[in-house]
Amino acid sequence: MSALANPGASAQAIQFHYDIGNSFYNLWLDRSLTYSCALWDGHDTLEAAQMAKIDYHIEKSGARGQQRVLDIGCGWGATLNHLVRTAGVAQATGLTLATQQAAHIAQQEWPGVDVRVESWSDHSPTMPYDAIISVGAFEHFAKLDQSPEEKIEGYRGFFRRCHEWLPPGGCLSLQTMSYENSSREDFSPFFASQIFPESDLPRLSEIAGASEHLFEIVSLRNDRHHYARTSLEWRRRLLQRRAEAVALVGEEAVARYDKYLHLWAIGFHTGTMGLLRLQLRKLETPRRLH
Repeated sequence: MSALANPGASAQAIQFHYDIGNSFYNLWLDRSLTYSCALWDGHDTLEAAQMAKIDYHIEKSGARGQQRVLDIGCGWGATLNHLVRTAGVAQATGLTLATQQAAHIAQQEWPGVDVRVESWSDHSPTMPYDAIISVGAFEHFAKLDQSPEEKIEGYRGFFRRCHEWLPPGGCLSLQTMSYENSSREDFSPFFASQIFPESDLPRLSEIAGASEHLFEIVSLRNDRHHYARTSLEWRRRLLQRRAEAVALVGEEAVARYDKYLHLWAIGFHTGTMGLLRLQLRKLETPRRLH
């Protein structure tokens, strides 16, 4: 399978944010280094809520007990580790463009885990996957300067690839932030230049349009309040260890992350942004592929 042009954030843009240093993130994330919205249903600690989120995507993707599972945007590998350690998966492959994340995973030497510094658009597996999980990566699959048509086509390229990689009836469990009571014009210049360069949020309608005739949406949750709570907990932890953080990355970087997490919590609390969790099931013999 030939590589596609990556329609979203470049490796350099991803590394700008995620490669600030594993030690820095270790100060304020939970022990598993899970850097995406937790699932707080009935849970009181960040650790438990993050594990519940991982279990949720394992169940929705149908990954439990499978041979081969793909995690697109695998972060520091918490889902990969859980897949092989407790979910009975034989081989878990993770894709990330952040070199320090990949280095962290490689150092763990988890049996059955393979991590690659690679975009989904460059990935070319030798065999299909039984299930696919993608959490917190979709936000990087489009850029602010793209036209609406270019944005949708980029997303459709992603869904085409996932469709090709899955068996009949296979599922993709997808989690992404989204525009809710806002638009691209509201995307903060601070976030665009200082936090997540070369990135843009999807709307639910764009996800539905891009996946049409490839996947059916089986289930959907908008858990924006869960992300407001997650952001506030991350910020509390960061400020609790502020002196250590400044020693690691400097005053400016800590102030930038403090501002980002504070604004993030406000955005999810007010409904400016949403947090979508979707279960998508592969459609067989699609009638029409755009």
